[in-house]
Amino acid sequence: MRNHSRTTGPKIGLALGSGAARGWSLIGIIEGLAALGIAPQIVAGTSIGALVGAAFATGRLEQLKTRMENFGRLDTAGMFDFRLASGGLIQGRRVETFLAELGIEGDIEALPVRFGSVATELATGREIWLQKGPIGRAVRASIGMPGIFTPERLSEGDGWLIDGGLVDPVPISLARALGADIVIAVDLNANLVGRRFDEAEVPEAAPAVPEAIPDWLKTAVGPILERMLQPSPEFPSYFEVLANSLNIMQDRITRMRLAGDPPDVLLRPSLPNFGWMDFHRAREAIAEGRECVVAAEASIRKACRQTMAASFSAPKD
Repeated sequence: MRNHSRTTGPKIGLALGSGAARGWSLIGIIEGLAALGIAPQIVAGTSIGALVGAAFATGRLEQLKTRMENFGRLDTAGMFDFRLASGGLIQGRRVETFLAELGIEGDIEALPVRFGSVATELATGREIWLQKGPIGRAVRASIGMPGIFTPERLSEGDGWLIDGGLVDPVPISLARALGADIVIAVDLNANLVGRRFDEAEVPEAAPAVPEAIPDWLKTAVGPILERMLQPSPEFPSYFEVLANSLNIMQDRITRMRLAGDPPDVLLRPSLPNFGWMDFHRAREAIAEGRECVVAAEASIRKACRQTMAASFSAPKD
């Protein structure tokens, strides 16, 4: 049975978008909202938004923040359990272990706030809303970036699931379906298309692969993986092509979905120089998240006031 806290006013929901390492800014955004006295009762997340949203929903946001502020490049590499013959480069079980170590676990139905994550069914392209069962599995399914993470299947007989950002990068519809009267949405991918191919930009070298893979794999395919990770003056790396392709796709999908279902407040943290693998730069992202809320304070308060006024003036049945 759910243990949702009772509220008499409109319910505030967060729609936390996808965006890989830029997602650590969501921690700062939630902290900034708390400083304004805003406590969301509903959280919908896609990909990294599902991960941060799960930390908030389980009351472990501070633990996640502390861990990520002390995260280094080698920690990032240690999260990757390479398994090349299973539909992706990374199996993703270490992500679930990481969440459990932080206390981000338990069944979604028992959480004190409503929570849901978005995934994509590989065979049909359907948008899947995960609203029950172990929260770690729901997060893992939502972050299944194609070409990187292996697809996830929640139980025998279910379809294979991949990253929710392929169908709904900013899950406003899910937040409303979960009961939100006011939706504060976060788009992490604004103004990123083409950024990595700007001739004026010198891309930061990607972390070397050898520390992240076993010795036998270093010998067999290490040089290939190294080349996939490292850009060159002549052509982009595998991950640059993949990252920018996903940026293009998510940017177009986000524009269409925002036009059809706009949130009450849209926050867009500015992290133009963040690569999708820059998980070690959490302090910068968190700080930008807090600044983003400060800049939007007037809009946030206005949306909350208008919705509350409308709810009180609505005729009673």
